[in-house]
Amino acid sequence: MAPYQPAPASVATPDHCGKRTGESAAVSGRRTIADPWTEVPAILARIPARAFPSRDRVVTDYGAVGDGRTDDHAALVRAIAACVAGGGGRVVVPPGDYLTGPLHLRSHMNLHVCAGATLRFTTDSCRYLPPVFTRWEGMECMGLSPLIYACEQEHVAITGGGVLDGQAGPGRWWNWAGPWEGTRSTGWTPGQPHQAAARDRLKHWAESGIPVRQRIFTEQDLLRPMFIQFYRCHDVLVEGITLQNSPMWGIHPVLCQAVTVRRVKIDSHGPNNDGCVADSCCDVLIEDCLLDTGDDCVAVKSGRNQDGLRVNVPAEGIVIRGCRMLNGHGGVAIGSEISGSVRRVFVEQCMMDSPHLDLAFRIKANSTRGGVVEQIYLRDLKVRGVRDAVVQIDLLYAQAEEQGNRLPRVSEIVIERLACAQSGRAVWIEGLAAMPVRDVHIRDSVFRRVEAANILHHVEGFTARQVVFPAPA
Repeated sequence: MAPYQPAPASVATPDHCGKRTGESAAVSGRRTIADPWTEVPAILARIPARAFPSRDRVVTDYGAVGDGRTDDHAALVRAIAACVAGGGGRVVVPPGDYLTGPLHLRSHMNLHVCAGATLRFTTDSCRYLPPVFTRWEGMECMGLSPLIYACEQEHVAITGGGVLDGQAGPGRWWNWAGPWEGTRSTGWTPGQPHQAAARDRLKHWAESGIPVRQRIFTEQDLLRPMFIQFYRCHDVLVEGITLQNSPMWGIHPVLCQAVTVRRVKIDSHGPNNDGCVADSCCDVLIEDCLLDTGDDCVAVKSGRNQDGLRVNVPAEGIVIRGCRMLNGHGGVAIGSEISGSVRRVFVEQCMMDSPHLDLAFRIKANSTRGGVVEQIYLRDLKVRGVRDAVVQIDLLYAQAEEQGNRLPRVSEIVIERLACAQSGRAVWIEGLAAMPVRDVHIRDSVFRRVEAANILHHVEGFTARQVVFPAPA
């Protein structure tokens, strides 16, 4: 797919995303903007162009060998420290094969992994201690360090044409998930410990209001680390790299503002291997990426259950364009952790290009997670084929294990110029009797070779204009 060609900047006054609490003033049915896409240039204008000081710290000058056998972690840490002490710049990883432990990035630095270079991260879980402040499946805790981590930093980047390899696989990180789609995909065998007990404990602590600093998890608890996580950072760039074999989520900015993920390739097929997850972030651009994953390719989230409500920061101002999604559960997914709400998401010129993708676009929530999802706009999408539905909105997601009184609200979903060659269903919407899904509009779209009829349960204000829904095969 050709790189996306951005539109010229607009002079519109931005509705700044610093407004973090309460409902949006432009809720469904009361919007006055004739074309919501005119908001996109203002979102992009708040994401700054980046230039780092022209100072390079080459890791081989600090003792890195890059022979695929030597542990180069200490040398990489020295190069990062020298970059920070010198006022910022690039930490350059030249061609070679570098073994390392976790890397913590600082402000005004760019970790530049050159084409021909590979950073291979150890699977020795003890190396990811002491625990750091993180968000795990939408709940804050002190957990294993992400493989690459930055907390409360600004102007920070990972660039280059090189490879980041988490070395996860059956029996390495993935088996911690337990019986995920059978023992074959993770290397877990019956009788081995897995993450379920710690995950339940974290959910209980979060619901009970236990302070985050007391929610401590170590390698014995088997909560897998994220690959790349930026936490409470401003001005973040990830560009050009290939990320493979992630323990869990791939690129995970949390509570960040002004984030760009561009021309990144993600190839990772383990449990919960979401590709790029924008979590309670504002002003995010994800473009020209290739995502081949074990879960959702691109996801938008905002915290889980009581912990998401405590933090109460929505994901908003998210632009996803020019991406190609291959294998995974969903191409673009909103949820399931959306307790802090999601609004103003724009998806365009993307291609879902694999028969092994389950859903092209999905929204998932339930009555325990709650949250508001509104003002979601998609246009110019090409779908080769999906096994299940092209468009799915499911407010009964994981309802068997989670039933509460926080009703999610979904409204103002507009899909234009979508073409799908083959699918199980075109549209599948499961609302709630007490909270129907409202105002879903599909226009100028074609769904071919559909196997089963649409499902619309508890939906109000659904329209389909100039849409081809062929009779089920």
